[in-house]
Amino acid sequence: MSTWVRQAEIDAGDAPGTTTADTQKITDLEREVRELRRANEILKTASAFFAAAELDRKLK
Repeated sequence: MSTWVRQAEIDAGDAPGTTTADTQKITDLEREVRELRRANEILKTASAFFAAAELDRKLK
């Protein structure tokens, strides 16, 4: 059986498996998680930089 036929059966609810829509949602959510993790790392780095700069300013 062709892959696309199997996927069509899954999408129609005639066979068990992950639908095309669910696969797309998962892909989108995984991308969003990667972007959010990257943004968090950037914010942590910036926070540490500004905290160090503030300490340096107070010590002078």
